[in-house]
Amino acid sequence: MIKIVVSLLILVYSLFAYDATVEIVKKLDTLPKIAVQDASDASEDMYLRKKFFKILVGDLRVSAHFRPLGDYLQSTYDGDISENFLSKRSVDLILRFRLVSQENSLIANVKLINASSGQVRNETNYKMDNPKRFPFLAHEIVVNTNDLIGAPSIKWMEQFILFSKYTGKRESEIIVSDYTLTFQKTIVKGGLNIFPKWADNIQNSFYYTSYNGYLPTLYKVNLTSGQRVKILSAKGMLVCSDVSKDGTKLLLTMAPNDQADIYLYDLRFKQLQRVTRYSGIDVNGNFIDNDKKIIFISDRLGYPNIFSKAIGAKSVEQMVYHGKNNNSVSALDNYIVYSSREKKSEFGGNIFNLYLISTKTDYIRQLTANGKNLYPRFARDKDTILFIKHFKNQSSLGVVRLNANKSFLFPLKVGKIQSIDW
Repeated sequence: MIKIVVSLLILVYSLFAYDATVEIVKKLDTLPKIAVQDASDASEDMYLRKKFFKILVGDLRVSAHFRPLGDYLQSTYDGDISENFLSKRSVDLILRFRLVSQENSLIANVKLINASSGQVRNETNYKMDNPKRFPFLAHEIVVNTNDLIGAPSIKWMEQFILFSKYTGKRESEIIVSDYTLTFQKTIVKGGLNIFPKWADNIQNSFYYTSYNGYLPTLYKVNLTSGQRVKILSAKGMLVCSDVSKDGTKLLLTMAPNDQADIYLYDLRFKQLQRVTRYSGIDVNGNFIDNDKKIIFISDRLGYPNIFSKAIGAKSVEQMVYHGKNNNSVSALDNYIVYSSREKKSEFGGNIFNLYLISTKTDYIRQLTANGKNLYPRFARDKDTILFIKHFKNQSSLGVVRLNANKSFLFPLKVGKIQSIDW
């Protein structure tokens, strides 16, 4: 039982953030300067208009491909000479939006204007059937604007974030949100529900573990229908840490005999295969190298560290030779990002930083300079990583933009984040 508790502690280990500021390293003086104008009618809700504006500006900044003005500017939709040029502000582009609220939908008319010529480069009309999901409408506008200037894709902004948050003693909820946490919808509540994991790239269903019955139970939930299907139950512990690319296999952490190991579960044949066999703790398995190998966290060295092995093989390879407590990891293709404990800060407590390595080379890159960072997760473009920060009683989602050397934090107003996926 002690091993099970320690295994769970490794999986849910909570850290405190260094601060809640935006870390910016790369200079932005070569990027296009862009202004955002609100051309909505006066009858439209001002709170929604300013919130929409704020998300647009934030997305442009997080993209790392623009230099957005932070000033809230209003204009007419057709525009006049001063509105179409903004000569005093020396901008390159103008992103102008007009919101139109309908009974069950939200429409956005959007223009991208060349500020040097005053000419409209593009005009697009957008419609969101559920007005409560307006942040995703803003994200879509910025993703398309980014494509129009030929910048690398930022389509990850349109992905749903899936996270579990603690709301009380043995109480947690599973929530779907956008990456800024502006939109949030509770999907599972009541009791202890943790470790949600998307079941597919479509983000139409997910797995999670319920600790509300006699045995920990893994469920699959369909977001469209709301249907919940039991996958399996096991004594001790049960966590789904990864899903194969074709969605047919799961990597599970289980401890049926007071010993945490990694198991492979085939959903088609309902077959369970033990992947690791160690007398200590093996947890948090992730597929790598086209699902032929896994990486996982183990205490084989007397402290949590990261190892890999081919599925079906006996030999195990140490992946990280740095740090004395590498307790969270994520993989995408041949890249691995992990959190490593390094030293205590002058304010007390340990410092955890994120590092990026490749399974093909000796490449290693430090992603954070200070603070405490936990539970990294890759986006699908390999240029963006999501992670968790806890500071005092507040949790935040962090976003690292690798090519731009930038990171951003988005605080959760209520509750404490337990785990994330996207």
